[in-house]
This record gives sequence, structure tokens and C-alpha cells, in this order.
Amino acid sequence: MRDPIKGVLAMVVACTIWGLSPLFWALLSHVPSTLVIGYRTLWSLMFFAAVLAAQGRLGLLLGAVRNPRSFLIILAAGVMIASNWLTFISAIHNGRGVEASLGYYIFPLVAVLLGRVAFGEALARSQWVAVGLAACAVLTLTIGLGVPPWISLILGVTFGLYGLIKKSLDLGPVVSVTAEVLLLAPFAIAYIAFAGQPLDMHTHLLLALSGPFTAIPLILFSYAARRVRLSTIGLTQYLNPTLQFFIAVFVFAEPFTPWHAIAFPLIWAALAIYSVAALRQDRASRRVVSNAATSGTIEM
Repeated sequence: MRDPIKGVLAMVVACTIWGLSPLFWALLSHVPSTLVIGYRTLWSLMFFAAVLAAQGRLGLLLGAVRNPRSFLIILAAGVMIASNWLTFISAIHNGRGVEASLGYYIFPLVAVLLGRVAFGEALARSQWVAVGLAACAVLTLTIGLGVPPWISLILGVTFGLYGLIKKSLDLGPVVSVTAEVLLLAPFAIAYIAFAGQPLDMHTHLLLALSGPFTAIPLILFSYAARRVRLSTIGLTQYLNPTLQFFIAVFVFAEPFTPWHAIAFPLIWAALAIYSVAALRQDRASRRVVSNAATSGTIEM
């Protein structure tokens, strides 16, 4: 099997795990979301550290957290991902999975805006149209439901900021996430000790599974990212919120109002426009590289 095919399969499996994750987190609805995050942080640290130890890369982890600049960047990234985890799990525990899925749908458009603000990246007309449609969807839900879709906005913004912060880190995804949970671990330990909530063995087993459940899709994603084009990764990632959406509506039987029926098609249209633009940009960049390579061959 060729590497690109392996990469696509790894990407599909990773997004499927993320998309089905509400089913797992719902099993822990009897545990406060903050406590779930505390245990998830510790079990993820143990699993990631074991992976790095097996690869002989623990030295990279220690080097990253010893540097004052990278320490602060990693800590900021850790705060963003912990906020994202907490918001998502709280949404699942409180029957707000539809809003959570919307958050991961709008994330690519949030990332485009953050790129414009932080790096001055130019937006094509189609990208502005996509962002405008997303804004109309958020406005529709705000008017219809009487309150902004805060869960969706927090999830989209925290994940967008997480990606933005990590752009300045010269670390692989597994090393950087391990460093993030390492810096969060003292807070997690302190909170678990302070909460002092007794849990049964079945619950402890589920919490222990949160470590590999967090790590495995990220490792698969990292594997895929090195073997698959960026446009393919972008399109495949929509599998995640789509599965979350169907689980929320058809498994958890969450309400899907007429306002949602207006907002979600607007988001889907925005993502379709955004994806077509991304595919065209990817093809254009590959054409430039191919022409440059051909010209270089001719000159030789």
C-alpha cells in the first residue's frame, strides 16, 4: 500500500475517533467536566511520555520546557487546548452536542480570520464570502435562540488560537502536546486532590482510557500530515463535526430547531466555498513547483 493511501486511511480513522468521541465522553457524564479534564491531562501525559520514551525522544521534551520562550508558548497552548477540551466535554454532558459540532465546522473559517489578523495573510474574495456566510449563520442562531452560540464560538476560537500559538513552536505534534499536558499536570493534580471526589473502579478505567483515546488520533493525524496533501487533510477533517452532528441529533436526540436548519446549511455552503478555494490554491502551488522543477531540468 502506497504512503498517500496509508495517510488518507490514518486521517479517516483519526477523524472518525474524534467524531465518535461524544459517545465516549457521555459515559463520564456522572463526573464533573473539570474533574474529567484533570484525569484526562494526567493519563494523556503518561501515554504520550511512554510513546516518546519508546521512541527515545524524551530529551526533546525536556529541552522544550527548559527554554523560557518555548515554556511560555507551550503553557499558552496548553491553556487553549484545556479550555477547548473543557468546553467540548461540558457541552456533551449538558446536551449541547449540536452546538459543539458547529464549533468545529466554523474552526477553519476562524483560522482564516486569525491568519489575516495575526500574519496579515490576504484573503481571496471567495474566502471573504465564506467568512460572511459563517457570520450570517452565527447571527441567525443569535436572533433565533435569543443568545449567541457561545459553545460554538469558544470551541472555534480556542482551537484556532491553539493552532496559531503552535505555529511559533518548532516541535513535532506529539512532543508539543506532551509538553503541554506536562505543564498542565501540576494544576490537574492539585485540582483532583482538592476535589477529593471518590470514584468507582469502572469510572477510573474509563478515565484511564481517556489517555490513549486522546493520544491515538493525534498520532494518526501526525502520520497522515506527513503523507497527504494539505487540501486532503482539510476536507477529511469535516468528517469529525459531521459525525458529532449526527450523534447529537440521532443518538442523543438533541433538539434541532428551525433556526439550526437555517444556520447549518449556511455553514455547509461556507465550507464548500472555502474548500473549493483551498483546492484551487493547492493545485496552483503544485503547478508552480512543477513548472519550477521542469525549468530547472531544462536549464541543466
